[in-house]
Amino acid sequence: MRETRRAMGEIIEHLQSSSKKLSSKQVNNFIKILLGARRVFVVGAGRSGLVVKAFAMRLMHLDFDVYVVGETITPSLRVGDLLIAVSGSGETDLIVQAAKIARKVGAKIIAITSYTKSSLTKISDLVVILPGRKKVARTSAFMRRELAGEYASLTPLGTLFEVTALVFLDGVIASLMVKLGRKEEELRARHATIE
Repeated sequence: MRETRRAMGEIIEHLQSSSKKLSSKQVNNFIKILLGARRVFVVGAGRSGLVVKAFAMRLMHLDFDVYVVGETITPSLRVGDLLIAVSGSGETDLIVQAAKIARKVGAKIIAITSYTKSSLTKISDLVVILPGRKKVARTSAFMRRELAGEYASLTPLGTLFEVTALVFLDGVIASLMVKLGRKEEELRARHATIE
């Protein structure tokens, strides 16, 4: 139980810190580009893939023409489309390759990542930086770390980035609801009836 609470505390602290570090310009441009897109495609790998699927579902609830890259019913990307690529490192092969294809066909690319100098950011039209975990425990011996007050993070691998991306993208949905004048009842009307 102690570890669960500590992990939740780390995540909450990170979310609060990240929300203060968000660039208003990046977020406003993200929403502007999103509203101007003909169709929206989202891509992420692993747990970031789950995050983009949740975002795609909410965009569908807002009546966007949205697709998840890799699904069998996803059409080809074209000029005027938008690819939202989510990768904490900005180096995930699948995501970088998808962005390269989007660049070739003339679609816009928005990268959501923790790293400003990554392969993904170099080919994107807009980059939204979300902080992820960068610090790792310095002392390898558990007891020495505990005595020194250096607790190993209880948020393994990309957890902080993925949770931050999920909360950030839900925040974007809230902004879109306000900008489009949509109410929750309208979203509910488009919610799946077969689950």
